[in-house]
Amino acid sequence: MAEKTGKEKKRKNVFVRWWRETVGELRKVTWPTRQEAWHLTRIVIVVMMIMSAFLFILDFVFSKLITQLLV
Repeated sequence: MAEKTGKEKKRKNVFVRWWRETVGELRKVTWPTRQEAWHLTRIVIVVMMIMSAFLFILDFVFSKLITQLLV
């Protein structure tokens, strides 16, 4: 069987190093509890609803202004 070339070995070593560093970083992560995740999810949903209402109002007002200016 043919031996691996230097480039192939280097490519494999780069991948192995990347994988080990990634796993090491993931071990440092503090994952939220189920309760914390649910609380944060609700906050995101509420903020999205407020922002969508705000943008809807802005769109409505500006479209009425543009209509008045063009007519």
